[in-house]
Amino acid sequence: MSGSSFESFDHESHMRRTFDLAREAAARGDEPFGSVLVRDDEVVLTDSNRVVSEDDIRRHPELHLAHLAAREMTPEERAETVMYTSTEPCPMCAGGMATTGFARVVYSVGADDLAGLTGGTPSVRAADVLGDRTDVVGPVLLEEGLAVHESYGW
Repeated sequence: MSGSSFESFDHESHMRRTFDLAREAAARGDEPFGSVLVRDDEVVLTDSNRVVSEDDIRRHPELHLAHLAAREMTPEERAETVMYTSTEPCPMCAGGMATTGFARVVYSVGADDLAGLTGGTPSVRAADVLGDRTDVVGPVLLEEGLAVHESYGW
């Protein structure tokens, strides 16, 4: 993937789709997290948090999309794929993404911002887990992302 093609992606549209998915998760009774996978500026897979509704601690959208991508895409396709996610991936999800080999992850709300809203401790940053395997970009549309979490009412 060339840097120029990534720069031409409709980042705001893809990020706003993650917000919609996060709101859908919250309406379902799950925590407000949503993610999309994008290749050639087209959404190819979407998911939202389903930890509560599926009774599965692994059903973070980033980890589930990494799992699906590993099954359904070639390593070359994954290396041209960007994950947009409403919130910076936790260490579990970032580990799955590192194994899957996405080109980039773009997030809205950082781990530090989320901890400020929830009263928790910031987790290990995604960039620290992903290292040089995957570019990490964020925050993008931070105020809109924070609004999703604020309306959830942590």
